[in-house]
Amino acid sequence: MSRPRIVIVGAGFAGYRTAQTLSRLARGRAEIILLNPTDYFLYLPLLPQVAAGILEPRRVTVSLSGTLPQVRLVLGEADRIDLDARQVHYTGPEDEGGTLTYDRLVLAAGSVNKLLPIPGVAEHAHGFRGLPEALYLRDHVTRQVELAASTDDPERCAARCTFVVVGAGYTGTEVAAHGQLFTDAQVSGHPLRNGMRPRWMLLDIADRVLPELDERLSRTADKVLRERGVDVRMGTSVKEATHDGVLLTDGEFVDTRTLVWCVGVRPDPLAESLGLAMERGRLLVDPHLRVPGRPEVFACGDAAAVPDLEKPGQYTPMTAQHAWRQGKVCGHNVAASFGEGERRAYRHKDMGFVVDLGGVKAAANPLGVNLSGVAAGAVTRGYHLAAMPGNRVRVAADWLLDAVLPRQAVQLGLVRSWSVPLDTASPELARVPGRPERGQPSAGRDGDGGGGGGGAPAKNQPGGEPARNQPGGEPAKNRPGGEPAKNRPGGEPAKSRPTVSPPPDQPQPGPDVAPGPVKRTDHPGEGDS
Repeated sequence: MSRPRIVIVGAGFAGYRTAQTLSRLARGRAEIILLNPTDYFLYLPLLPQVAAGILEPRRVTVSLSGTLPQVRLVLGEADRIDLDARQVHYTGPEDEGGTLTYDRLVLAAGSVNKLLPIPGVAEHAHGFRGLPEALYLRDHVTRQVELAASTDDPERCAARCTFVVVGAGYTGTEVAAHGQLFTDAQVSGHPLRNGMRPRWMLLDIADRVLPELDERLSRTADKVLRERGVDVRMGTSVKEATHDGVLLTDGEFVDTRTLVWCVGVRPDPLAESLGLAMERGRLLVDPHLRVPGRPEVFACGDAAAVPDLEKPGQYTPMTAQHAWRQGKVCGHNVAASFGEGERRAYRHKDMGFVVDLGGVKAAANPLGVNLSGVAAGAVTRGYHLAAMPGNRVRVAADWLLDAVLPRQAVQLGLVRSWSVPLDTASPELARVPGRPERGQPSAGRDGDGGGGGGGAPAKNQPGGEPARNQPGGEPAKNRPGGEPAKNRPGGEPAKSRPTVSPPPDQPQPGPDVAPGPVKRTDHPGEGDS
């Protein structure tokens, strides 16, 4: 008798935990296949520390094949799922097509950056969902400080030293907190930069920082940010973005070359393409994470609208805590569908939250006990070490080195602006010249200019999940990141990939121009405001 085949799409928090649980329960009695664009799981909560130069990129990644020995890894992005034929069609890293058949399917595709219909944002902002975006931001911030130090124009210096972060949820707050420390360290003690004071701004239309958390945690984070020099502006957002800066909703124009978009996320469009019942872009499932009418299909994480049994009538939010725990329950229930154990309903009570504010500062409320300062910092780092499925010693070593040695403020140039556009459907992968986005034809999809905007718009799929307290919602932290793919800027495109020539009114590809069209028009989607 042949072994049943289980295909898991996505290796974020939900997908990785599902594969881990199934491999332990199946004990070789089932074939487990994990389809993912990269060969690692990304521990996304520590991504701000990568952007700030505290952790090396590999520290926040965990090898899939190294930690899931009984799971077969298939590198690729799912393009289409044929539910009737029980097939997953995907595209591999070298543009080769493939098909996987399954007896059970687990959809854990996660989420992507969410756009709002604000002029210029898609062209001039960058998200913070994957490793390429974190590496780009670290290089970009370092470059702006260096360029500011070399100019004699005070206005240009001030513009390059101004960094605007939109969204005061987990990610935006941590990016701004770590960013201020990172840039202050770069200018202190440097003779050519004496007197420079980098300015970080944190914007949100909500009335307080971390609006989704307890108000005491919010006050702690707000106090730390303001004491550190971050310009925190609540009730304010971006009205328009340009190459020279951003126009705020209060009428002020801020000269800047950096706009970091941490507004929120929407579920991966793959879930919506199935044609099944949806809830604001998420696939509806029952409390056992099974899709009604499709007993062979399970979904968890950001891709799934899971009923919250603790709050009847509501669905669990898109957070890493829920994705990780849903993955464990999903693994048990898939095994139970083959007769291995009993299925269980997903039920979860929050055990508290931690927010890393850089240095020794943090805000935390483990088991409802509110902490701040050094105590909160110790709890936060202890929590991350306990939660990571690997690399704990390496992460701890980097933290120790950061405490006793200065950070290396150098730009490596591994990721260019146009290769990490905000509107990408695959934030875990850097854009490859000549390669279309998932599920799109090559023409009109592979170009983006120096501001990172090109290609087709993200569309904010109808029914897409709006960010909480837009535009300061919290991105769900369960998407894997991706190293820059081969054939990066400066190299020739792979021979098997089509090249797209820009239209006559567009610049020819160069060091900072993507090899494709850059014009685009954003269309607001349902759920945007």
